[in-house]
Order: sequence, then C-alpha cells, then structure tokens
Amino acid sequence: MNKNRLQRGSALVYILIAIALLAALTVTFMQPSSQQATSQRSFESFTALKTQIDFIRSSIHECVLVYPGGDSNLIGTANFPFPINPSSSFFDGFPDTPNADNDEVRNARCPGNPGNSQDHADIFAASFGKFLAPPPDLFEEFIYYNGADGVFFYTQTDKTDAFLQTAMAKLDDEFSECEADVVDASGGQVEMTSTADASDPKCPNNSTCFRVWMMIQPSAAGAYNGDTDTDEASCP
Repeated sequence: MNKNRLQRGSALVYILIAIALLAALTVTFMQPSSQQATSQRSFESFTALKTQIDFIRSSIHECVLVYPGGDSNLIGTANFPFPINPSSSFFDGFPDTPNADNDEVRNARCPGNPGNSQDHADIFAASFGKFLAPPPDLFEEFIYYNGADGVFFYTQTDKTDAFLQTAMAKLDDEFSECEADVVDASGGQVEMTSTADASDPKCPNNSTCFRVWMMIQPSAAGAYNGDTDTDEASCP
C-alpha cells in the first residue's frame, strides 16, 4: 500500500513538473511571437513609406529634368524650375485648380508642361501613367512645399504605436544627413520652416511627421529643430 502511495506521489510530481515546463514554454514562445509581429508591422510601414517616397521623388525629378526651362513666367521665383505649390495663386482662374488650402503632393503640377502657361499638367495623372497610391496605413496624405527654405514633402501620423516610430527612425537612417528628418510634435505643434509664416506647413500637436527634402536653401537652418535624434541639428 505504501508502495502505491509512493507511485501516486511520484506521478503527481511528474505531472506538476510537466505543467510548469508547459507554462515556461508557452511564455517563451509567446514573447518572440509578439516581438516578431511588431517587427513585421514596422517593416511593412517602412517599406510602404519608402516605396511611396521614392515614387514621389522620382516623379518630381523627372518633371524638372524633362522641362529644365520650366515656365518662363516663373523665372525668379523660389527654387525654379521645381513645381510650385499646388495652392499657389498663380493658378487662379483655372477651373481645375485645387482648393486654395490643398497642397497635397497628388495635386502637384509640372511647370513647362504643356508650356509657358498657368495650365500646368498634373504630375500624377492617368494620362501619363502615373498613379499615386493612397498614403500608407496610419499616415496622412503627403504634403508638398516650395518656399524660402527649399522644396520638401512630408507625411504625418497621430498614432503612437511603437512600430511606426521604429519604421520612421529606420527610414531616416536610409537617407543622407539633412536629406530627411523625423519631426516630433508630441509636445506641441512644430514649425516646419524657418519663417514660421501662418501659411507655412506645421507638424500638428500630438503627431510625428516624416519629411524628405529635394532642395535646401541656406535659410532652412531653423527648420530642423524638431528632429527626434538631433542628427540633423547642424543642417543645412
């Protein structure tokens, strides 16, 4: 009888050990799975952002290279012959002009096409086979800026997910210093230009913006004060 009790006691010990091992294995496998999912989402955001940024940059550069003379009516304006802001009053009087406050990249137009007139052709148009996809998940439309500081475009997100911050930090590392920057506006609205004019772009309160420069003027020195890792502190 004592032998049976010992056997039952030993079996119970083995069962408890097995349960403890199973619990430990469950914790071990669950943690990497969570980290793997976060890493995967970060990679997807990074890839989506980079793909769209590369497409926007190449499309704008193509416009400048194909029409280096731009629109002669714009000679002497900021950053000629880059496209001017889609909301510019230069386009006043044309029925298909975007709303005055709409500087989305998808509304950018190519100076010199179709010639020296206010009727610049859309860069992203089905007739040219250039289709600009919707912004990556959790990000807003890319905004275009051509002004005293140079030419840049940017997107923003008000989401605080860690994988988004990781994706933007990794993307920033893909560019040369001063070519791109991450603007942290978690503590309040951040001016994105040195002039801080009311009409100039701003990274909204409680948001993070990712900006890519295509041309930089010396006046842009005060435009990098929001960079999260301060590696662009001495730009331009």
